[in-house]
Amino acid sequence: MLKLGLQLYTVRDQMEQDFEGTLKKVAELGYQGVEFHTFFGRPASEVKALLDQYGLVALGTHTAYDRMLNALDEEIAYNKEIGNTNLIVPYLGDDQRKWDEVFANLKTIGERCKEQQATLLYHNHDFEFTEKIGDKTVFDSMYDAVPADLLKVELDTCWTHFAGYSPAEYIEAYAGRLPIVHWKDVRRQEDGSPLTVELGEGEVDLKAVAEAADKAGVEWIVVEQDFCQNPPLESIAKSMEWIKNYAQNGGPVNV
Repeated sequence: MLKLGLQLYTVRDQMEQDFEGTLKKVAELGYQGVEFHTFFGRPASEVKALLDQYGLVALGTHTAYDRMLNALDEEIAYNKEIGNTNLIVPYLGDDQRKWDEVFANLKTIGERCKEQQATLLYHNHDFEFTEKIGDKTVFDSMYDAVPADLLKVELDTCWTHFAGYSPAEYIEAYAGRLPIVHWKDVRRQEDGSPLTVELGEGEVDLKAVAEAADKAGVEWIVVEQDFCQNPPLESIAKSMEWIKNYAQNGGPVNV
């Protein structure tokens, strides 16, 4: 049974304005875990106290690639204090995509994480699938280049789908190596651009994603909406309504 989390980037403006109140609302809606993208300058002790107060688990943190290169020990220590050991590379800018260098760096970072009982993960967008190294996607090349014990998968199923690949098939292919899956819906607009929408409002086969994730031994399935079409707290509530209906009809999600 999958545990349900929320990537707090979805409610980033609310978190910045009311850190505690937003965490409280997320917990009240029924999300069990949260994935951070920033802590807005708060000490780890304060974050941990709020998580404990509202019964939330810190399931992961999106940590900038540059921070992993330059301040990894500090990031690991902070995350361990809040109860998290999953450090996730969230995005690489165009100028950072020197793939041989990236793969070597991920191996080094992964080794240092492993030494400190932490886990390194990589969160994809669509470019890791649309860009190729030889006849392989960058995504597959990355996980071929870095050993499985040093780099895990956080599969963003929206971007996998948007790039033209089956999220469920990728989940199956990387079973045992992906502790976290991003559960995200998208609708392709007339001009071909992506519009991230509430769960059930787009074109991703969300049920197939959840079923594949459960079968593959994924621990956390995480809701994220990059840009909300409604007020973000309303959006995550609407997604939760869809999830609860799915779970009541036999979906493998613990809500």
